[in-house]
Amino acid sequence: MGIIIKPIITEKITKDGEVFNRFGFIVDKKANKIQIKLAVEAAYGVSVVEVNTMNYRADRSVKYTKSGLISGKTNAYKKAIVQVKEGETIDFYNNI
Repeated sequence: MGIIIKPIITEKITKDGEVFNRFGFIVDKKANKIQIKLAVEAAYGVSVVEVNTMNYRADRSVKYTKSGLISGKTNAYKKAIVQVKEGETIDFYNNI
């Protein structure tokens, strides 16, 4: 599980999983589409049809509070949207 860091469970991704058989994962920044495909097939036992990836940059933010300025940033990450074969699904909620 070095390539797949964690699955993305949001309303939009869950709806895509039910309608279009697409599931989202946060993956290693250096992983390519072939490595992601092989990792998902090995971890969940499904056939992957398509993999789309997106790189998200780190966002900086500044908050003005009573005690002064607080600065911070979010982490940069890579997101992969994986489409599985028709009739197959990935169940994130069942621990088998």
